[in-house]
Amino acid sequence: QVQVVESGGGLVQPGGSLRLSCAASGTVFSINAMGWYRQAPGKQRELVADITSTDRSTNYADSVQGRFAISRENAKNTVYLQMDGLKPEDTAVYYCNIRGLWPYEWQYWGQGTQVTVSS
Repeated sequence: QVQVVESGGGLVQPGGSLRLSCAASGTVFSINAMGWYRQAPGKQRELVADITSTDRSTNYADSVQGRFAISRENAKNTVYLQMDGLKPEDTAVYYCNIRGLWPYEWQYWGQGTQVTVSS
């Protein structure tokens, strides 16, 4: 069984910063990539950023490019999302996702953490 636990969400004023953390524990096979998604009310879940295990290549949504930074600690099966210059439109529930290819394609999701950007 795999547990994926996020932390670090909260309420912040526009222009502020937050750092999200996500740790995977349990029987975790080789992780190929870790990432963050978000879902705002009435909208579909969308990719925010992800990072691979091997070469640490990253991928960002256009809307967060230059403001958010994803990083990971492979030894701890942990991924972070540093969010700077937050805007009201960043308000959403943020979900952590981990996925792998061995022994078959698999993925797990966290329970989500609320990020609210408001004055």
